[in-house]
Amino acid sequence: MYRPLAYRMRPRTLDEVVGQQHLVGPGKIIRRMVDAKLLSSMILYGPPGTGKTSIASAIAGSTQFAFRTLNAATDTKKDLQIVAEEAKMSGTVILLLDEVHRLDKTKQDFLLPHLENGRIILIGATTENPYITINPAIRSRTQIFEVYPLSESDIYHALEQALQDSERGLGKDAITIDEVALTHLARVTNGDLRSALNALELAAKSTAEIAGTIHLTLAIISECVQRKAFSHDKDGDAHYDVISAFQKSIRGSDPDAALHYLARMVEAGDLASICRRLLVIGYEDIGLANPAAAARTVNAVLAAERLGFPEARIPLATAVVDLCLSPKSNSAYTALDAALADIKDGKAGQIPDHLRDSHYQGAEKLQRGVGYQYPHNYPDGWVNQTYLPDTLINTHYYQPKDTGRYEQALHQRLNELQKRKQE
Repeated sequence: MYRPLAYRMRPRTLDEVVGQQHLVGPGKIIRRMVDAKLLSSMILYGPPGTGKTSIASAIAGSTQFAFRTLNAATDTKKDLQIVAEEAKMSGTVILLLDEVHRLDKTKQDFLLPHLENGRIILIGATTENPYITINPAIRSRTQIFEVYPLSESDIYHALEQALQDSERGLGKDAITIDEVALTHLARVTNGDLRSALNALELAAKSTAEIAGTIHLTLAIISECVQRKAFSHDKDGDAHYDVISAFQKSIRGSDPDAALHYLARMVEAGDLASICRRLLVIGYEDIGLANPAAAARTVNAVLAAERLGFPEARIPLATAVVDLCLSPKSNSAYTALDAALADIKDGKAGQIPDHLRDSHYQGAEKLQRGVGYQYPHNYPDGWVNQTYLPDTLINTHYYQPKDTGRYEQALHQRLNELQKRKQE
């Protein structure tokens, strides 16, 4: 039976695990658990191809327990029952449950007592943030460990091992690979070892021998490597991490970082998220400091949506640099949030009678609209009268910032009106 190179090269012990030394290195938590023979259920979460299954395999290889693999999305409760029966017979089974965030209530209810009595040691694997996607009942019975994308040097070392290993890898084949090609493969897969090994095997198996040697060049590797874009589930954890970093980079006025995160979303083809986030940023982070920048962002978004990729990247890049280097102010929406907080706290109060609707018969008898002064009847469009409910008199929600000329002018106007009101 054919097994892919990535499968064959899975670690048999913790010493063979590539990367993730914060978990499996000397003195680290998973290493200590294995050494002490005190395994407990855990959830490993992180990007694809970073070693979640490898760690589970290595844990099983470092113990005498049986090791079984299921998928929470596709395998049934009956499959779990088979594992549970085996655990009763053998004592303990290590169960790698892939896509553990997809575990439904029926399977979860069946699994919980077996986790509690220790018959099944669960190693859940997921690309999603378990604190968001996994039921608290499962979380409370597991330890949660995050795995990280592998470094370029980690992948380079693993590729070298695969090329040299004559038992499980490609060591029996007469393969030579250019240094630049190996470096490119380690770099372009962006921390995904599975993709790197799959590309290496495809290159080796699809390249004809010349004089008894398979020579892998940069051109061959480039053709074989699966394009590892920063694509992600739009409801997933990675998606929101990129969006968060994107907005915070613009808010922090760092155009280089903002363009980097923009590039990730462009590479993923996520035009909708980019456009929505830019519109939010234009008003949330720039706001009254530079309203013209927000207006330009709206135009850039309209142009991007009309153009589509790849040309959409041009107005998007323009908007990102514009917003990054613009003065920032969140004074308007934070003022609204303060007003909302008062309303939620029961401080709304009654609308003053002179502001209430008077466009019906009998309104005057109820004092609706009586005493209202029409500001346009006054020389500069302002007259001193009360607008807030009595319970909120002298409340000031809007606190202007002097980070842009436009809001500086608003601040000056506000000070003039407040001074006249006091007089």
